[in-house]
Amino acid sequence: MSEPRTSFHHLTDFIALPRTSGLTLSPDGTRLVTTLATPNAKGTGYASALWEVDPSGERPAHRLTRSVEGEAGAEFAADGTLYFTSSRPAPGEEEKSSALWALPAQGGEARVVLTRPGGVSSVSCASAADTVVLGAPRLRGAATEAEHAELAKARKDAGVDAILHTGYPVRYWDHDLGPATPELFVLADGPDPDAPADQDDASADHPRAEQIEDAGGIPEEGEHHLRHLTGFDRSHGFGVSAQVAPDGSFALVTASRAGAKADMREWIARVDTATGQVTALVDEPGQDAHAGPISHDGTRAVVVVGPHTTPQSTQDPHLYLMDTATGELTPLAHDWDRWPHVVGWLPDDSAVIAVADQDGRAPLFRIDVPSGAATQVTHQDEAWSDVVISPDGTTLYGVRSSYLFPPEVARVDLATGEATRLQNPSERPAVPGTLEDVETTTEDGTRVRGWLALPAGKAPEGGHPLLLWIHGGPVSSWNAWSWRWNPWLMVAQGYAVLLPDPALSTGYGRDFVQRGWGRWGAEPYTDLMAITDAVEARADIDATRTAAMGGSFGGYMANWVAGHTDRFKAIVTHASLWALEGFGPTTDASFYWDREMSPEMMAANSPHRFVQDIVTPMLVIHGDKDYRVPIGEGLRLWYELLATSGLPAGEDGSTEHRFLYFPQENHWILTPQHAKVWYEVVQAFLAEKVLGEEAAPLPKELGLNP
Repeated sequence: MSEPRTSFHHLTDFIALPRTSGLTLSPDGTRLVTTLATPNAKGTGYASALWEVDPSGERPAHRLTRSVEGEAGAEFAADGTLYFTSSRPAPGEEEKSSALWALPAQGGEARVVLTRPGGVSSVSCASAADTVVLGAPRLRGAATEAEHAELAKARKDAGVDAILHTGYPVRYWDHDLGPATPELFVLADGPDPDAPADQDDASADHPRAEQIEDAGGIPEEGEHHLRHLTGFDRSHGFGVSAQVAPDGSFALVTASRAGAKADMREWIARVDTATGQVTALVDEPGQDAHAGPISHDGTRAVVVVGPHTTPQSTQDPHLYLMDTATGELTPLAHDWDRWPHVVGWLPDDSAVIAVADQDGRAPLFRIDVPSGAATQVTHQDEAWSDVVISPDGTTLYGVRSSYLFPPEVARVDLATGEATRLQNPSERPAVPGTLEDVETTTEDGTRVRGWLALPAGKAPEGGHPLLLWIHGGPVSSWNAWSWRWNPWLMVAQGYAVLLPDPALSTGYGRDFVQRGWGRWGAEPYTDLMAITDAVEARADIDATRTAAMGGSFGGYMANWVAGHTDRFKAIVTHASLWALEGFGPTTDASFYWDREMSPEMMAANSPHRFVQDIVTPMLVIHGDKDYRVPIGEGLRLWYELLATSGLPAGEDGSTEHRFLYFPQENHWILTPQHAKVWYEVVQAFLAEKVLGEEAAPLPKELGLNP
């Protein structure tokens, strides 16, 4: 009897699966709001909507917003208003932009709060005051919002998108930086005092008044405007967001400061929300500092501070308690060999809750503030994110996932650690197999572990074909569900998928990362081969039919594998590093890379030096809008595979290698139609090279067959 069909047996079904992300909790603890993304009507993108989830788990989730463009960045204000951003058309506005919208606490329709050229990038609300802090870009030449609008219109009318830079960096991930810079604003009541006189008219026949009426009204306080606080030339993540004190009197911002030789460091600023005064609290050369949550009494914040990496030393971030008035730092949990992300304080400020990678999972931890002792709260095979704390401090809510189920909203009893799935906007999809924890011991005595996803039922004679999947980062872990690299799509095709955590992976202590630091082609590679050897020795695995795949750093390692062994039948390399010396100065944050490897390390660990040893067919995949690993890496890899590899192109130009190119995608292939093509091409390539099947039909959207 055949196994039941699942959503992973057909790519169209997989692409259609709803995707949950994000979580915010109302101040009274009675309302949870998450975001659910589903494919749009054309199937060319995802549209997100806000859904309310019952914290008690008794009532079904219900939808709060509906628009073609979708909603994001939901945040509850102290009065229960739910703010969010959306690019849906605002009444009276000709252009779509990321505007600020609100749902009143008492219910009703969403209304637009304000629009502006360039939109609103982030919303942060005080938990015990009516202060709402917004992050938004403003053009450098503008001193007011009116001037910003005028300059934006001038650029648009002239059809100019040129940007004149005076510093570094100039782009991030898949978009250009500038000419606007990140700014902080407070959402203020009433008309903008800096606006021209004719825009202050609030009479009923004014266009703005009509817009407000059409939008369903605004709060009794009147029209809103942005009161400017301060700007930052660059900021953490090249946007700007804030940790707002519970009483709303100040905000902590992680910003970036440029240095000599195109360097950059991250520092913590305190911004007074009444005056806009900026005070540098943690700002030291040679280290990065990141602001975390502020205590309920406003006197302390948990921050992360660590020295810059060097070619000899990996990351070494540590938690500190920071005095929010003076910036004085007190170590917190420095004896704990994990890199936690603190999500919030318990109501009495006696402890904080954190998430940390650990052994292929990402459980929740409680860190006692006086002693620094860390106690694990959850113990299941899952990874947590977007965690919020109930007002009484007894319950945690968060988004959890594992390789057995995609992200979902769940509740945790802090006393027992018991986790309960709430009634989510979507159901868990059934996976077509089983998941095992596997491990081996390397020649130097190091334990290396990973996940092995296996098809359901008895293995066929000779065993399952095996796919080695190598994670990106490289300082990361296979510990949470991935929509981009989902093993169950390949398991449904009959493959076993190995997801190992080699040297450089998180969740195993700093020494495990240091073991592979600056030695990408050494221990990370030998760890991968060791655990592959161990899995291939199983009776349910066919060691003669294997392939290796990876993206980003995983793509780098796939390239390295290709030049150092012929054990695999095929190799898929996505968004991969090829020639390290060329990659370093062209990635979007070269200062990070410059700290990571010396020129000698780059030469020793660069895969391009071994191109003549590559005899395995390779599928190269790259997006043109990839600024993290620029397209030049993929183009050079492709050319050198055909020109000088051990499996070169024939006299007629034919080759066993393939190059799948996406002109409009970035580091990851995100649009539904292209994700489908990605998997279809990968599956066809592996079926031919690993399974020995005749060339499978390629997606007709590529225009290669009827």
